[in-house]
Amino acid sequence: MNKLENIRNVKRRVLIVDDEIINREILGNILSADYDVSFAEDGIAAMEALEEEGSIYSLVLLDLLMPKMDGFEVIEKIRAHEVLKNIPVIVMTSEKDAEVKSIKLGAADFITKPYDYPEVILARCERIIELSENKNVIKYAATDTLTGLYTKDFFFEYIRQAELFNKEAARDAVVLNITRFHLVNELYGREEGDNVLRFITGIILDITEKNSGFACRSEADTFCLYLSHLDDYDDFLSFIKKRMRDIPHASSIRIRIGVYQNVDKDINPHTWFDRARTVCDILKNDYTKQIAFYNNNLYEQSIFNECLINDMQQAIDKKQFVVYYQPKYGIQNGRYELKSAEALIRWENPQYGLISPGLFIPLFEQNGLIQKLDSFVWEEAASQMEKWREKYAIDFPISVNVSRVDIFYPEFFNNLKNIIESHQIDPKNFMLEVTESAYVDNVEELVEIIEKLRDMGFRIEMDDFGSGYSSLNMITSLPFDVLKMDMKFIRNMQKDEKSMRLVEIVMDIVKFLGVPVIAEGVEEEEQVNILKKLGCDLIQGYYFSKPLPPDEFEKLIEKELEERKNI
Repeated sequence: MNKLENIRNVKRRVLIVDDEIINREILGNILSADYDVSFAEDGIAAMEALEEEGSIYSLVLLDLLMPKMDGFEVIEKIRAHEVLKNIPVIVMTSEKDAEVKSIKLGAADFITKPYDYPEVILARCERIIELSENKNVIKYAATDTLTGLYTKDFFFEYIRQAELFNKEAARDAVVLNITRFHLVNELYGREEGDNVLRFITGIILDITEKNSGFACRSEADTFCLYLSHLDDYDDFLSFIKKRMRDIPHASSIRIRIGVYQNVDKDINPHTWFDRARTVCDILKNDYTKQIAFYNNNLYEQSIFNECLINDMQQAIDKKQFVVYYQPKYGIQNGRYELKSAEALIRWENPQYGLISPGLFIPLFEQNGLIQKLDSFVWEEAASQMEKWREKYAIDFPISVNVSRVDIFYPEFFNNLKNIIESHQIDPKNFMLEVTESAYVDNVEELVEIIEKLRDMGFRIEMDDFGSGYSSLNMITSLPFDVLKMDMKFIRNMQKDEKSMRLVEIVMDIVKFLGVPVIAEGVEEEEQVNILKKLGCDLIQGYYFSKPLPPDEFEKLIEKELEERKNI
């Protein structure tokens, strides 16, 4: 018996269809020890038995020459039936021509009359049932149950087999993602979500048929397509956009597509789709584009990004990250007075040299590693404050950046509390810079967190004010102690009247709120003079100093202390 039967320890059900009772009895005697045998005397009775509710047959033994409905018609009906079509049929005949015809119609095998070799009949039945069941197992393992597309593993195996015979053909790897698909499940239920997936599957099948390709559902909301090469994807994208209009709840989702054209056949197929996925992911936050194409620059950038991610912990352990300090100067008391500094991270990478924070900070913000990096900066800054207190007998205020990831981290409050307590720092001197954009989502929860931080003694600086779209609408209700004006205002205020007026409006608002304002990115004396006239309290920028390592920053502290003595 086959392996599946041995495991399940059940008898397979076999239907013997023959109009002569003696033939039914002979076959019944041969098979009944190993199978659960049923009988039908003609084709009509056979179809009734097969279609009976709850009946499950593993094999049909079918005579061809019968009254009412012959065996050929029974084969045709079985093969056309959606439920019965996978049941294997062995025909029973002594005519060679009939054997050929029945095999062409879809019969799996034949048994020659008379039945004088019982062992051969048993062996053939066992073999056909085993082949059929294994075929079905492979079929279900090969296809996604919801969409009917290939599973990911089968998809890549299919590519491997196809490339053995057609390696010279130019092909494209395409990754299609349904952005915000979870909203459909959440808003309308999983059944509606499944309907959306089936609808998109229909689009994908049409695409693969037109472009000699095939596809798989690689994840819940992601599909991989392997297509004949296209030089131009305009028609491809237009077809998808047009069909998307008919998708249920289309407004809740967005399709984004990454394409790796004319794949390099000398590298692993998984890499083709990794590259297509790379450009697909780039579109995640870009709503102006729906399709992107892979190129070598993107490949090099993705490799660079992966290196940075993989090297981050080692860089922390080996102190490759260095905290620099950029001074903030007060400008309203008759002289430029060093008031505080912002802690800024730099990465002295042994392979790439000094890496700009503009490269690694957005990357770490995306994958959550920023929380670990910020904690490192907080600890380094607090330690430096302690050193300067011991060296200069002053409590020099430093501000550190706090991201949205930090704020919602479960240990956020404990981390800050442990840092300031271990270095004996007054929390009012350990200022927390929170970007304006952090206030946009989960406003109520964020306000509660900010208020708790203020209750703990921390001062909150709203960073990059004016870079978001909701500033003026939200500013009167948000808790903060200092406002930092985005450097874009400063750069443009001398160039056009509108930008200048915006700076004036911001200054009027903060005067009304009674909070000090810091201007970032100040580089020219004229900018300093304008801001001073408008009532700006503090200035940060290259006009005074670029960010400095601790030993160089100490010269500014010493200069400030000397000037204070002479007042």
